[in-house]
Amino acid sequence: MRKHYLFILLCVFTLFINCSGGDDSATPSENVGPTAIKTGKLTGKVMSQNGTKPIGGASVFTFDDQYKIYHTTSDANGNFTLDAPAGNRTIHIQTGNGSNFRTEIAATVKDHETLNLDVSQTKLNQVAKIAYVKGAYDKIEDIIQTLGYNATEITNADLANLTAIAQYDIIFLNCGSRNNYSSNPGLYTVIDANLATFVANGGSIYASDWDVSYLVGGTSNTSNCSMTGGFVPDTKLCSKNIGSTGTLDATVNNAGLTTALGFNTLNINYDLGSWQKIINYDPAYWEVLVKETSSNDALMIRTNHFSATGIPTTPIGNAPNSTFVTVCITLPGNIQISISVPQVLVPYLVALGATVGPCSGSSTSGYIYYTTFHNHASGNIGNAGVILQYVILNL
Repeated sequence: MRKHYLFILLCVFTLFINCSGGDDSATPSENVGPTAIKTGKLTGKVMSQNGTKPIGGASVFTFDDQYKIYHTTSDANGNFTLDAPAGNRTIHIQTGNGSNFRTEIAATVKDHETLNLDVSQTKLNQVAKIAYVKGAYDKIEDIIQTLGYNATEITNADLANLTAIAQYDIIFLNCGSRNNYSSNPGLYTVIDANLATFVANGGSIYASDWDVSYLVGGTSNTSNCSMTGGFVPDTKLCSKNIGSTGTLDATVNNAGLTTALGFNTLNINYDLGSWQKIINYDPAYWEVLVKETSSNDALMIRTNHFSATGIPTTPIGNAPNSTFVTVCITLPGNIQISISVPQVLVPYLVALGATVGPCSGSSTSGYIYYTTFHNHASGNIGNAGVILQYVILNL
């Protein structure tokens, strides 16, 4: 019996040696978990389409073979450094949620090497179709053009034609463009309904100063909080034409905007009186991006929470954009980002925890941006022009 016990002990000992990795040729890394992922670095500078303006706050990202995201953000000067998995990769550069401005770059990433992307590769492309209504004071189309992007002029008659505006992704409403409301209120009833349909189905709009009337109704110079018309409920926003001339000290109230600008305080010169001062707003509906420092009054707000009953479902925007889908991805540190990816990637990203649609707001709503300040024919009001550049690229 003793021999049998010795034999059993010898077998157990041999099995233990084999299972414990007793092979002297094995390295420590082979004995503990999977092999480390090989990575390199990508550097570059995000620029506007014409190469004249650096773009801060842009998302720069790629995926590895298991669809894990590698992400960074360009600084206020457009510079970025991205850690990326080795191999042939598609590098994505996007602003906003990527549905309107984005660039894809093919790059070969090598282990422990840095690849500098040329500025000819890192220009931010316009994939959206943009329209604007000419105003009496604003000329935001000038800012769009200085970035190298294109916008088509449309009229209030076009806004009254849903088929005409449905081809666009973004519509800019320059201050003073709603200047004949009282002479043709029926026209604006149709416009209000069309803008509601446009935004509810994913289109985005920007309005400044007096053009808050497109949102809440009334003439081009709203004086109370119960105006007729508009498509945003009066309970969500009220402004009155009681702003006075002068310079206001302002604070940027949004981390993404601060990153894009490189500063969080500014002076805004309101050199035209009777500007639309925001009296109250629903904080669950609107996000404040810029506020007056001393009073905390909102000066620039946005929302993507618009919804209303009875609005028809209709395709909005540039048809080629339908090949990309907006998803929400959670980064380490519980940071959420909204990006647009090719449809083929969506099932894989969802399997890793991503959700379809933006990280906040309605899954179908576009953005509404409203600023009490604007860009008029004689030039930028203070340094608000760089903020309006952010607005253009993040709608």
